[in-house]
Amino acid sequence: MESHSSSFSSLKSYLDALSDTPRRLSRRACSASTSFEETSRARARSGSDMRRSLRWHDLIGFGVGGMVGAGVFVTSGRASRLRAGPSVVLSYAIAGLCALLSAFCYTEFAVEMPVAGGAFSYIRVTFGEFLAFVTGANLVIDYVLSNAAVARGFTAYLGTALGLPAHTNLRLTVHSLPEGYNEMDLIAVAVVLLLTFIICYSTRESSWLNMVLTVLHILFIVFVIVVGFWRGDLKNFTEPGNPENAGGFFPFGASGVFNGAAMVYLSYIGYDAVSTMAEEVKNPAKNIPVGVSGSVILVTVLYCLMAASMSALLPYDKIDPEAPFSGAFEVGAAGWRWAANMIGAGASMGIVTSLLVAMLGQARYMCVIGRSCVVPTWFAQVHPTTSTPVNASAFLGIFTAAIALFTDLNILLNLVSIGSLFVFYMVANAVIYRRYAPHGTSNPWPTLSFLFCFSLTSLIFTLLWQFAPPGKPKACMLGSCIALAFGVVLLFHLMVPQARKPEFWGVPFMPWIPSISIFLNIFLLGSLDKPSYVRFGFFSGLVVLVYVLYSVHSSFDAEREGILSRKAVESGDEDQKV
Repeated sequence: MESHSSSFSSLKSYLDALSDTPRRLSRRACSASTSFEETSRARARSGSDMRRSLRWHDLIGFGVGGMVGAGVFVTSGRASRLRAGPSVVLSYAIAGLCALLSAFCYTEFAVEMPVAGGAFSYIRVTFGEFLAFVTGANLVIDYVLSNAAVARGFTAYLGTALGLPAHTNLRLTVHSLPEGYNEMDLIAVAVVLLLTFIICYSTRESSWLNMVLTVLHILFIVFVIVVGFWRGDLKNFTEPGNPENAGGFFPFGASGVFNGAAMVYLSYIGYDAVSTMAEEVKNPAKNIPVGVSGSVILVTVLYCLMAASMSALLPYDKIDPEAPFSGAFEVGAAGWRWAANMIGAGASMGIVTSLLVAMLGQARYMCVIGRSCVVPTWFAQVHPTTSTPVNASAFLGIFTAAIALFTDLNILLNLVSIGSLFVFYMVANAVIYRRYAPHGTSNPWPTLSFLFCFSLTSLIFTLLWQFAPPGKPKACMLGSCIALAFGVVLLFHLMVPQARKPEFWGVPFMPWIPSISIFLNIFLLGSLDKPSYVRFGFFSGLVVLVYVLYSVHSSFDAEREGILSRKAVESGDEDQKV
């Protein structure tokens, strides 16, 4: 094979590569991989294989452990106090429905391609390398930021578990730094680094640890729900603590429910981490659908019951945004100080399990991104002894610890929600495209036109919901958008046949379920605030810059050396199956 010099071998080589950027972008940006490429050749670039040792109960354990700790114990207080009030129960239900529909889309891909790449691999085989990199990089950023947010939440609950006063600050304040970045959290750093060591050691042992902690945590959750309803008062669902504040079940209006849903969507990131375990699952076709969907359904029920018990214990305007459950028991259930301390201990334990699962997931995303050569392949290496992606785990663990050290929880939550919703939106589009227009089998333009028109209709509905003045004209316009969206899906369903059928498991009621997922993700995106979009735009721009300055040249070199192929679909693998 002819040898070529690397684009990064010297300054001159790199400058020559930059001058050739337009041609390389046209060649690599839309270059799609295949299921065969992802499950065989790409996996070989990691050296050793990840050991298949997980079953459906492990996946449910990972899902419950990953979602419950991060969700209720970090986001519920802020969502109730600032966005939705008692109707935060419905916020969790809406976010759970959105997550379940997205989980169906993830499951179809994960069963067909049981690899550790999750959404990155799914987008790469559908829309090509550039969109996959933007998606994958946003997911890694999401994981790092959400893990940092959860680690800082651990510190708040640890103070309660130790019986410290409610406003005791376990963080070090540095007044010379900007507000929101000036509280150093050394405890969060220590927790993140400890878990990084554990996940580098073994996935199977990590599963056992997670299972034990999750079972104990479920028992604790049952205690919270039962005691919450027993000691609570139903009037707290409609009456605020301060009569001057808005009352009723919807103190912030119907829009507050969806604003709250967008914020608590962080709670469901755990199921996405479960999909990244696909490469380590025995019998993926059987175990992945049960593990992913089952964990989302179970967690949604738990979230709604816990949010209801919190609202019963205390009026929404008296809930502590930083530690809602322990504060609710301490104030709302007189004489139950011991229960508040117990909640602090239990919540801290749940947060540890969520961190463990999410950090497992972020490392596997980074590992598979490394296999695609758009980041250094050093990240793709799997250790021959532990069968884990040690390099990716250690790097992201240290990075997460650095973010957790100084960044405020509220700044992290909104940024994580917007990134996650974007990725779930992309996966829903990808599952439709792959069913109706797989590469090389049919004309893609009818499917692309449908996806564009439906997304545009959903966006118009969202903008009208957010900005149009209330009244009959607004209701008419919203109704028209719903009718138009329904008509677009129905027309596509009747006019465009499916070009391929999943061999093992597929999303039911195509294209309706992924279309609803697209709509809900766009709608929830519209509920976020302007600073969230500014930060998301900044990070997305940074990702694009990295792709143009490094990733496209690295993958171009890999293609030139025969490591990557431009259109692997020509190999005639299972992507051609109908």
